Amino acid sequence: MAGAAETQSLLDESVHRGGRPTRSPLGDPEHLCHRIIVLVFMCFLGFGSYFCYDNPAALQKQVIKDMRLNTSGFMQLYAWYSWPNVFLCFVGGFLLDRVFGIRLGTIIFSLFVCGGQVIFALGALVDRVWLMELGRFVFGIGGESLAVAQNTYAVNWFKGKELNLVFGLQLSMARVGSTVNMNIMGWVYKQVKTTLGHAGPTTLGTALMIGCSSSRSSTSRPRSIVYILSAPASPVLGLLVDKTGKNITWVLCAVVTTLLAHMMLAFTFWNPWIAMVILGMSYSLLACALWPMVAFVVPEHQLGTAYGFMQSIQNLGLALISMAAGVIVDRRGYLFLEVFFCFCVCVALVAVVMLYFVDFLRGGELNISASSRAKQQKATSVESE
Repeated sequence: MAGAAETQSLLDESVHRGGRPTRSPLGDPEHLCHRIIVLVFMCFLGFGSYFCYDNPAALQKQVIKDMRLNTSGFMQLYAWYSWPNVFLCFVGGFLLDRVFGIRLGTIIFSLFVCGGQVIFALGALVDRVWLMELGRFVFGIGGESLAVAQNTYAVNWFKGKELNLVFGLQLSMARVGSTVNMNIMGWVYKQVKTTLGHAGPTTLGTALMIGCSSSRSSTSRPRSIVYILSAPASPVLGLLVDKTGKNITWVLCAVVTTLLAHMMLAFTFWNPWIAMVILGMSYSLLACALWPMVAFVVPEHQLGTAYGFMQSIQNLGLALISMAAGVIVDRRGYLFLEVFFCFCVCVALVAVVMLYFVDFLRGGELNISASSRAKQQKATSVESE
């Protein structure tokens, strides 16, 4: 009896006014501290994935020389990553929504990312380009589906609570992963080359294996300027979009500035750092304003499928453009490549303008101000209660 009375006393002490149990800040999902911890883990999903994704770019010259490739063959490493995601992102989103659930699905996709990177590095060690391509294919099976899971997590935890800022922070950490990769892998390759005494597939494969587990920083390189800028800019721009709303307007601004940057690279002799800075800011603004719009029009139980569909379309474009870019550089050079990129951005500009008018004819829900969106969400919440 005494033990039962003591247990009841402890239970009574754990209940505060209104009959709701007290929780520590770290154990209460509604508390800011708890959500910050969740956000940290969500951000690191993108950090590791993007670190490995950009390994070929960080070692482009070494890969081309050691594996005896041309630019077109090198770009196939990115195409092989994208091809499975033309279909599997959509399937991965469906599996997250209906089969695995977001937690188990995230673990499964993470294992594909890790396994694919190991196969990719092993292909370099044994001097087999086809094995490297297989590794990128396996990596791709998990990589973009993992991004779908990350986006779904963000919406489930932060919809109506600084969602654009959260997407910006996630992008920021992903860009940090790419930046660290760009700045460290060349150094790792040099150290392995010094240790082994020669360059070649063995040196390349060893460097990639070491890169699977490294986080050490080095001096920055000009080609990583887009990532370096987007890392700090993404959360700031995400907060700006949160405060102002007008998502489509911000997307339009990002596409226009991206076009200007590519035109500067193609048709002027200005310092290329100017264009790269503009590209870094535009890239961040686009991601912060574009991806959250899905949550404004799609029910939560279908978000995984919706983000999967978007990732699929994106990867179809990446696969085709990677192949085209390699061929254009080999046959025509980088000037024609920039003209090609300008054409692609013009297509995106037309799509954004069409989206603006379609949304306008349907009431302008995607492009309303932040205050108007808050009133809508409050009214919806009252109705549901």
